[in-house]
Amino acid sequence: MNVNKNQNAYKDFSSYKPMSEINVTPFVDVMLVLLIIFMITAPLLTTGVSVDLPKANSDALPGQDEPITITINKEGKVFLGESLIEVKTLAAKLKAITSVNPGNRIFIRADENIEYGNIIEVMTVITNAGFKKVALITKQKIENIKN
Repeated sequence: MNVNKNQNAYKDFSSYKPMSEINVTPFVDVMLVLLIIFMITAPLLTTGVSVDLPKANSDALPGQDEPITITINKEGKVFLGESLIEVKTLAAKLKAITSVNPGNRIFIRADENIEYGNIIEVMTVITNAGFKKVALITKQKIENIKN
């Protein structure tokens, strides 16, 4: 009689099949949390050196490659990326950075309140070093249209 009970217990256990479905709810929850985190932190990572850019009506520049950014702040200090550099060493550092791809684009971000001569000095150093794809960065001017 004891053997019968064991056989019935084994029969009940063998009637269960392994679950072949994957529960994706926890996966989706984690992905949504990561998406929110990246949406919040991504704008904070691209700030760089703080400057007040001048406003202009212009179109975005086309291009797929990542440009090299040179920033001139309101004190006239020059930054390559986020590193403070001297204007006299700018050409050498640009040549070292672009040794692999000499056709890189160079964007100049300058504070709207600095002297025009400072911008021209930096642009002259860049163009004399052989770089031809140089552009100035501005903010898009927003015009208020009244109906």
